[in-house]
Amino acid sequence: MAPSVQQLPEETLVVSTEKAVPIVVKTPEESPKVKRQINLEGGKTDAKYPQYLPTWNHGQKYPPLEPFNYIEHGKDADPSFKDLLPEGSKIQKLTPSIGSEVTGVQLSKLSPAGRDQLALLVAQRKVVAFRDQDFADIPAKDALEFGSHFGRHHIHPTSGSPEGYPELHIVHRYGPTGSEIDSFFDNRTSAVSWHSDVSYEAQPPGVTFLYIFDTPEVGGDTLFANQVEAYNRLSEPLKERLHGLKAVHSGFEQAQFSRDRGGVVRREPVKNEHPIVRTHPATGEKALYVNAGCEEVKADGFTVTRSIVGLKKEESEALLAFLFNHIGRGVDYQARVRWAPKTVVAWDNRVTVHSATTDWRTGERRHLARITPQADAPYETPYVKIEEPVKT
Repeated sequence: MAPSVQQLPEETLVVSTEKAVPIVVKTPEESPKVKRQINLEGGKTDAKYPQYLPTWNHGQKYPPLEPFNYIEHGKDADPSFKDLLPEGSKIQKLTPSIGSEVTGVQLSKLSPAGRDQLALLVAQRKVVAFRDQDFADIPAKDALEFGSHFGRHHIHPTSGSPEGYPELHIVHRYGPTGSEIDSFFDNRTSAVSWHSDVSYEAQPPGVTFLYIFDTPEVGGDTLFANQVEAYNRLSEPLKERLHGLKAVHSGFEQAQFSRDRGGVVRREPVKNEHPIVRTHPATGEKALYVNAGCEEVKADGFTVTRSIVGLKKEESEALLAFLFNHIGRGVDYQARVRWAPKTVVAWDNRVTVHSATTDWRTGERRHLARITPQADAPYETPYVKIEEPVKT
């Protein structure tokens, strides 16, 4: 019999460089607070996959992340993609510079070579939508095993997760008119929130996966922007000036946002400095790496990329504001992915930013799970001037 909220044990942890593994220690005199989405819905739900509804367990506490040895699987992958895109599969570009859609491939059945080629394809196309996938129906542990090929699983410090699977980050929005979705716009005019996931970590995510459980009939698309092309569009003098600069990425504001609302903080926040221009280890492409932040942080007037090291406050704010605006308005290097049942979207957090759209007002549920493997520590390679062709 599953324990009730009052009976749930508190968790302590053993530190591992591969994964934080909880050890359950019973402390009956002081049970941790647990909030469950299904209880918020009165104990009944119309969710198609109720086992994946989020829970927020205040007893989950994790130690600081330790460095780990990351292997870039896309670097030496076969560029013919013969193990990823077999005969009968179909790949179609969403836009010239970013985004592809694939049918006729089952990700969960890929061989190690096929997974390596997937890492390369995602690095090249930045985001790839795979249709007719079985991720929602296979056991969670199998989906996580697939994701572990691409790096160590990240456990989000403040998000909800299914019971027993803290590595799954649950994206969930639901409610009839007048509830959560309406209140979302009480203090904002738009849901656009360009961000890269948890860039405040020392080793932020690389290839990342998001798969669908419930989605509105229309609406709730995800937008992606190509940070490589955003870099390429800059003038050569500005590119050269950005090289060598680092920016501070902070998780403190996100943690405080959660604390202020009675939410969980499963690991104490950190901040790290990363180069503003980073290099992708598989493609060698240079990309902007600044993060305006997800919707809850921006709603409180904060960004994840807080400042540029060595610049004065006004200088830093002006340059970051230009870069954020440049990325957000670049519709010619953005792609829009429309969700459909059984869709898995893979993108590379190192060379993209993304934003959800909150554009449906029907109260329909939008429910997804994210697998977030960590990757390399961001690094940059020297600036190389692109010579303009000689006019004759």
